[in-house]
Order: sequence, then C-alpha cells, then structure tokens
Amino acid sequence: MTVTQKAKRLATAFAAFACCALVAVALTGCQQEQRKEDVQLQVFAANSLSKAMEEAQQAYIEDGHSNVSFADTQYKASGELNEMLSAGSYADLLISASKGSMDTAVKEGYVDEGTRVDLFKNDLVMVSKEGSGLSDITLEDIAAGKYSICVGDDSVPAGNYAAQSLSTVGVYTPAGDDAGKTGKEISGKGGSYGSDYKVVTDTSVGNVCKHAQSGDVDIAFVYTSDVYRFGGVEIVGTVPGDTHKNIVYPGAITKDCKNVDATKEFLDWCINSEKAQAIWQKWGFELA
Repeated sequence: MTVTQKAKRLATAFAAFACCALVAVALTGCQQEQRKEDVQLQVFAANSLSKAMEEAQQAYIEDGHSNVSFADTQYKASGELNEMLSAGSYADLLISASKGSMDTAVKEGYVDEGTRVDLFKNDLVMVSKEGSGLSDITLEDIAAGKYSICVGDDSVPAGNYAAQSLSTVGVYTPAGDDAGKTGKEISGKGGSYGSDYKVVTDTSVGNVCKHAQSGDVDIAFVYTSDVYRFGGVEIVGTVPGDTHKNIVYPGAITKDCKNVDATKEFLDWCINSEKAQAIWQKWGFELA
C-alpha cells in the first residue's frame, strides 16, 4: 500500500469518526431538550406570600428554567387552600402559613408527607395607618379596650396566632378542647372575642392589613412581611413571640402532582438558591 493510499484511508476513517461524533453530540442535544420539555406548575400558597412568590417565580424562569411556566398561582388563607384541595382543585405544590394547616393537609392525604419541608419564618406585629401617631402598643393596651382591631378569621393562620396572643390578656376566650388554656397551648380556632372589644375579622391577612391601611380600625394583627407588601401602614407594636406558636411556613408536593421532578426542582431552588434567598429577605421572610 502506498503512502498516498494510507493517507486516503486515514482521512476516510477520520471523516467517519467525526461524523459519528457529530451524530452523538446531536443525539445528546436532543436528549437534553427532551429532558427539558415544557412544564406548567400550579402553586397554592399562603396569601402573605403573594408578592414574594410572584417575584421568585419570575426569577426562577430567568435562572435557566425557561421551559417552566406557572399557572395562576392561588394566594389564599391556608385553611381555604386545604378546602380547595378537598374539593378537587389541582395543585403541584402547597405552601401553608402554619404547621397546623399543613398537618391537616397531611392527615387528609392532600400532600406527600415525605416531601414536607419548613421554608420560612415570620413575626406577628400590630400595624396602624401611616401617620396615626400610635407607637409602642402592647397587648395590655388592646386588653384595656383602647383601640379597635382587625384579625384574621379561623381560616387564617395570622388570625389564629393573634387569637393565641390575645388569649393571654383575656381579649380572646378559647373554647372546646382549648378551654382553660392560653397562648401556645391553643389552636386559636373556635373561640370568641369579648363583647367589650371592637373586633373585626376578615378572610385573609391581606384584607386584615387593608383595614388598618384605610383607617377602618386602629390596629391590625398581621405579619412583618405584610408591611413590605402594602404601603400606608406602619408597625406600632410587636407581638411577643412567647404568646403564640412559632410562625413557620411548610411546603409539600401534593399527592396528585403530575410534575413531581419539576416541582421538586423548584422547591429546592426556593430553599438553596442565593437569588431566592435574597427575594424572601427582601419581602420580610426568614429561612426556617
């Protein structure tokens, strides 16, 4: 065989190898595209997360997840979200504003308990309309009947926390299994507020905050994060943390989830991404 023939054979072999390599790369690219097929996630989240979650979802898409979109995220009281799941509404991910609400979701079989994780922490504060002149308000001031207040109803975790705290000063009277107990020992549901007090209840912590914002009431019991969500209110008192249960937001993938891998990836990003952490902090949340 001549040198020229050898060179031709080597060139042919190299060309064949290069062709195979290109095909392999193309196939790998196709497989990667298949792994990143379009997916739409449905999130049910506590009302107080609305602004933060909206920003987080957009950041997630821009952070290398252009194949992901989010359906109309439902921001409601945690109890109402459970009711929606009970009625057959579909969600991939549930984020509640209390451990009790998530406990119910686990007990009723709405979520996969093995995926449950504590995501955020929050604080309970008293707010009033900006410029009200109020400051350093205490639970004892509320018990003295000096101010009209607004709290969430039984379906609203912020309302449950407020009821727990107000039970320690006699404004809220526990009933049923909670009778005779106060503070962290009670659920903050099923009891009543004394007739001597001006108490308005509403169906979401956002609505509660708006009562203070408009001046309908002197003081509203909301989360610290709500001050970041709504303008026109200011913190006039901090509710002592030892008067209510710890405010923790658990998240879990639902039992009926059709997009488990994509939902888990989003949940992991919410916890571990520096971009996500910056968003939560911006809106007044701490990582649990």
